[in-house]
Order: sequence, then structure tokens, then C-alpha cells
Amino acid sequence: MCRWIAYKGQPVFLEHYITTAEHSLIHQSLHAEQGKTETNGDGFGIGWYGARPEPGIYREILPAWNDGNLKSLAAQIQSSLFFAHVRASTGTETSRANCHPFTLDQWMFMHNGQIGGYGDLRRMLESMLDDTHYSHRTGTTDSELLFLLAMQEDLQSCPKKALGKVLKRVIKGMAEKNISSPLRFTSCLSDGKRLIGFRCSSDHQAPSLFYRLYENGDVILVSEPIDRQLECWQEVPQDHVVCFTDGEMMLSEMAI
Repeated sequence: MCRWIAYKGQPVFLEHYITTAEHSLIHQSLHAEQGKTETNGDGFGIGWYGARPEPGIYREILPAWNDGNLKSLAAQIQSSLFFAHVRASTGTETSRANCHPFTLDQWMFMHNGQIGGYGDLRRMLESMLDDTHYSHRTGTTDSELLFLLAMQEDLQSCPKKALGKVLKRVIKGMAEKNISSPLRFTSCLSDGKRLIGFRCSSDHQAPSLFYRLYENGDVILVSEPIDRQLECWQEVPQDHVVCFTDGEMMLSEMAI
């Protein structure tokens, strides 16, 4: 499984969370504490919103702890909303196209989880993409595929409804092929204004997801806390969606 962080708030340098925090994302890439795998070295990526509606991204196949470019960029890039992700592959190859986050128009998406029996389902799921969205398919991961399927389901209007529809379709396909491995979906999504986190699974054992709200309204959404002030962190419940907009937080159920 992977580790990731997402931030929304006052403009900050990315290094504050990626490289210099006590349990930063780079530290987690070597010493994850709440994932199935301690080491997440199958590439990494960062994505951030700046002066333009579309996010910028930088993705690389090197382990995050061994990339000097990442440390340099994190020390120079300042953003009010950004994603960062370190990857532990669940079967697909290590390539830039398979590293998170994934983007399309103003949307950005990253994921920690799996589609059970993905190899048996991939062809069927890819066939559900229309030509327009299939043309944006550059990698081979289940994560990118889920994102594009959700974009096709009018993600703009209601992200929760769009992703819920896609996940139910995946579960139906898994049942038709008698796949017993679970669907696990802990993910993050943004359009540059909202920060939305999802935590659900078919076996009620979704990967962890936490958030911390600061007094000034800043928020960080993470796979695991980046510091030891554990009393300041709240866990997103199983089968729930959390949405952060300017000054507001909404938590709702999402049963699949």
C-alpha cells in the first residue's frame, strides 16, 4: 500500500510536510507505521495548485528518499493546496505514468488501496471508458482507471455520487468473476477549491485516513499522522467521505 498527504490552507512550502516534519512523507516512505508495507519505494509524485486552474505535477520512479530534485522543489514551491504520494505497487509496473497523483483538467486524484483481482477485471473496466476519457489513460494502474471512470460519471457535479457509482460497478464485476479479494479505496480528490477524502472498502478494512484541523483553518489529510501529537488527529471513519471547503468541513457516509 501507499502513503500520501494532502494540504489545504494558507500558502506553505511543500517541504514543511514532505521533508522536514517529524514523521514526514519521506520518512514514511522508509518507515510507514500504519500500512501493510513499511517501505514505499516504487516512485512518488507531487501535485500543486498555483496561479492557474490546472495543477502542476512532478512524478518520478526513484524512491522519494533518494531524489534530490524532490527536496529542492519542495523547498521552493509554495502552495495553498497540494498533494504528495509515495507508492508501493500492488502489481503494476513502476513508471512515471503509474505514479500518483493523476490529473485531468482542474482535477487531481491519488489513491491508496486496490481492486481485488484487478488483472481479471482490467479489460472489462477499461472497456467502460468512452473514447474521450480513454485517450487520457497513460498508465496501467487501477487507481488511474477509477479516476477516469469517475470523471466520466460527471465528477464535477457530485464527486461522492460519481465515485460511489463507479465503485459499485467494480464490486458487481468482481462478483461476476467470483473474485474474493477485496476492493479497498482510500483516496483524495480536489478541484483546486475543495479537498475531499474517501475511506471505504468491500470488506470494511479500508486503509487508514486521518485529518488535522488547525486553529487558522488549515487542514491536512493523511494516510498516517506526520507528527507525534496524536491527540490532534481525527480518524475518518470506515465508509465515510470528508470534504473541506473554505472554513467548513462535512463528514458523510458512503456505503458501497
